[in-house]
Amino acid sequence: MPQTVLLAEDDRAIRHALERALTLEGYQVTAVADGVEALAQAHRTPPDVLLLDVMMPGIDGLQVCRVLRAEGDRTPILMLTALVETADRIAGLDAGADDYVVKPFDVEEVFARLRALLRRTSPVAANGVPGTPAPSGASGALPDVPRDDPHTTMSSDKQISAAGLRMDLQARRVWRDERELELTRTEFELLELLVRNAGIVLDHSTIYDRIWGYDFGPGSKNLAVYVGYLRRKLDEPGAPQLIHTVRGVGYVLRED
Repeated sequence: MPQTVLLAEDDRAIRHALERALTLEGYQVTAVADGVEALAQAHRTPPDVLLLDVMMPGIDGLQVCRVLRAEGDRTPILMLTALVETADRIAGLDAGADDYVVKPFDVEEVFARLRALLRRTSPVAANGVPGTPAPSGASGALPDVPRDDPHTTMSSDKQISAAGLRMDLQARRVWRDERELELTRTEFELLELLVRNAGIVLDHSTIYDRIWGYDFGPGSKNLAVYVGYLRRKLDEPGAPQLIHTVRGVGYVLRED
């Protein structure tokens, strides 16, 4: 069965072009022109993934996202936005979006981001074949850290901890000391990657490949936005910063 996409975009030319491109790519597409229609369609026939324009008349993409998340709907959401400021992108992530593409965009980037979101929500076998459940506690493409790694404690195959952070991989919950953090799917997977490799500097291309399955190139701000937003949730007054930038290379998780 083809994977289903609910596309909400008020610009007719963009909507028709995306609908055609997605259909040619093999998706089953339902295209609507506003947020009201998007919510009605999502309730009527839940899609595999939503592609939402941020700026729409009436109910905009952010409001659609908030409503679905408040209802407990965890369907992956990719936002389309012409807003380029970091604060605007953070607003989308805060609303519950999983990723975003900035207009004007290359349709191949939209395809890559959709594939990455769908991979993360589809069961994957240990051999990488979709549709077969992965072993309990596994998390797809994320790498394993050797059990003797001095920075990361593997308390079980379902829990990992490092630098005062504790992650329950099965329940998808995370704590810094005694404070539980509320993370989006992408934030959780990014933090898991850093915790599994605590003390090791991960370069940008490695992180993009592990989390998104695609390297969006040196001009992309996507990773920096997610790291910044993750820091906002992790950092505490008077406590050490946990995620450090290694200029020109990437990021590392350590407590110092």
